[in-house]
Amino acid sequence: MSAQERLTDALYGLGWGAVRKLPEPAAVRLGRSIADLAWKKRGKGVRRLESNYARVVPGASAERLAELSRAGMRSYLRYWMESFRLPAWSEERIRTGFEPADVHHLTDGIASDRGVILALPHMANWDLAGAWVTTELKTPFTTVAERLKPETLYDRFVAYREGLGMEVLPHNGGSAFGTLARRLRDGGLICLVAERDLSASGVEVTFFGDTATMPAGPALLAQQTGALLLPVTLWYDDSPVMRGRVHPPIEVPDSGTRAEKTSVMTQALADAFASGIADHPEDWHMLQRLWVSDLDPTKGPA
Repeated sequence: MSAQERLTDALYGLGWGAVRKLPEPAAVRLGRSIADLAWKKRGKGVRRLESNYARVVPGASAERLAELSRAGMRSYLRYWMESFRLPAWSEERIRTGFEPADVHHLTDGIASDRGVILALPHMANWDLAGAWVTTELKTPFTTVAERLKPETLYDRFVAYREGLGMEVLPHNGGSAFGTLARRLRDGGLICLVAERDLSASGVEVTFFGDTATMPAGPALLAQQTGALLLPVTLWYDDSPVMRGRVHPPIEVPDSGTRAEKTSVMTQALADAFASGIADHPEDWHMLQRLWVSDLDPTKGPA
């Protein structure tokens, strides 16, 4: 393990060990202070966030984009402060910490026993949404985590999410897909953060007027298992409660090849994500390149 990897692991360990013990107002102030400091430094991530917001809010002035990126960093740090503290939250705090609209799409799907796929973009706090599902709805689910370096950091994230009631699979291709399909065929629930392609087989979609690639997995799983595919978007307001919406299900087209059906369904997923992001751009935490025209072709997907 390199010195940088050891430092990264130690900082995350400090966050989960120290921030979780802070009173909530102190954690909020700390997160906002760190966010404002990072925003003022205008590092690579902040500049990329601002560039991505320029696509979401076309025609925005430089001043508007600066306001958005500052709000975006505050939202991003709110996510981290909440995540560090989530393992110490009571069940009541988790249940009252999230208020999703149109949740009947999810509860009806769970009751049907056909299996449900929740697909989310990187908005607000998807870990809190997951904890709400396991706590309020008493429904366990399976998710996938990106392999991180160092391995000890990946292990920390797995332990953290498993502690919230999630089954976590490593993002390693076919074996994860097969396990997810088995969970769905058994009538289970899976949750996938699904607007950033981590493979070489993403589906091209039109996203805020330009081409991006998004994972094919949610659409393929729905076709292969008959599970319900539900987009979800999340956002914050000025209260301690996170808001969200469960969008109507994306149906499998009646005709077309598997690739054609996957393309249509993934575009519908991108459109649902775009509607939520357009309404609450500051809560979309995309500090990486996403659109094809932004990517270095020598480095492959995002």
